[in-house]
Amino acid sequence: MSDIWIAFGLTVFAGMGTGIGSVIAFTAKRTNYRFLSISTGFSAGVMLYVSFVEIFYKGVDALVAVYGETAGQWVNAASFFGGMFLIGAIDNLTPSAKNPHEVHEEKETAPLHDPAAPIADFEAVALPWKEANSSLQDHSHHHKQLLRMGLFTALAIAIHNFPEGISVSVPIFYATGNRKKAFTYSLLSGLSEPVGAAVAYLGLRFFVGGESGAIPSQVMGVLFAGVAGIMVYISLDELLPTSRAYAKGHDSLLGLMAGMIVMALSLLLMK
Repeated sequence: MSDIWIAFGLTVFAGMGTGIGSVIAFTAKRTNYRFLSISTGFSAGVMLYVSFVEIFYKGVDALVAVYGETAGQWVNAASFFGGMFLIGAIDNLTPSAKNPHEVHEEKETAPLHDPAAPIADFEAVALPWKEANSSLQDHSHHHKQLLRMGLFTALAIAIHNFPEGISVSVPIFYATGNRKKAFTYSLLSGLSEPVGAAVAYLGLRFFVGGESGAIPSQVMGVLFAGVAGIMVYISLDELLPTSRAYAKGHDSLLGLMAGMIVMALSLLLMK
């Protein structure tokens, strides 16, 4: 039971990153875009490294043990790309103006913390970037190792949620003109992560769990591979482009390398 509470606590921590991003948007006189560039690059590095080095092969091990070498590898690969297609479909079905992963530039975020700042043409900026004005941007040993992996993944997601908190605040503010409401809704959007984690856990436990409530190895294998695909998609489609949009020089690459190095060292130290 303690493991469940640890996992739930990590999802709360990750979700709070959105609230922190909102605080940055509403209190900072000017957003530190270089910090956002390095931090989102760091998140991408952690998520890519842990996806390819740890999570993907956890899926392989679980599925090969159930289906055999050849079939297990095929199921794992299908689950990996299935995760990518799933998150890609969700991302594409989300309207651009309401997508929390779209980048908002300084002129859009300025009214959040400065009532005297002019309101930008949000509808124009919210169009897909190809259609928008070119001057605007659119937006045991084993147990310990898994715990460490989850901790750093939660950290990566929390850091990724900093700019997301800013981005969630922008469309809500432009729609309502209410700063308090924009902050509250963006905070609630982050807290939806632990709610989703709880629903997913209960669903898996009661619908596919055995008599003891344990989740079958093949289900865990598919989930591992699918999550790896989702994390790779988020890193390549959202984190790295966001990092590049905020970057100066090689900030994105430095953040990416730092994230990979930290994740690699953490895993090596746990062996």
